[in-house]
Amino acid sequence: MAIFNKKDELEQEASRVSKEAISCIISEEMHITGEIRFKGKARIDGTVEGNVHGEYLVLSESGRINGDLQLGALICHGAIKGTVTSKLVTAHSTAAIQGKLTAGSLTVEPGAILEGEIQASNKQKELNNRFQPATATLAKEQTKEKVTDK
Repeated sequence: MAIFNKKDELEQEASRVSKEAISCIISEEMHITGEIRFKGKARIDGTVEGNVHGEYLVLSESGRINGDLQLGALICHGAIKGTVTSKLVTAHSTAAIQGKLTAGSLTVEPGAILEGEIQASNKQKELNNRFQPATATLAKEQTKEKVTDK
């Protein structure tokens, strides 16, 4: 049951925030150079050259970001080039993300383009243990046997 709690929490948070009104819109005609920080929900239809830090971001099909993102949630329809770190990421079919993507929960629609390093789990240790090579496991067991034999 503990496996589902984290996912349920993320879904509840996403549902809560998605119902909030968008507090800021960067229109398609706007080109911003610099860092953006915001609280609440924002939508980018234009182009941002710089880092973005915030809670909930909707990047429309016309939206472009060239920089690093640190967000609570990202709904991506547009293009991103940079490092994305977010608790929740949804890449829709028109999305293109190039760079490092780290997400607690990742949803990708068919047609979305993801290029680069992707980490979609907060449980890195558990992941490393699952994919540990069999030779490493065997070596550990042999070491235990040698210690107990003495």
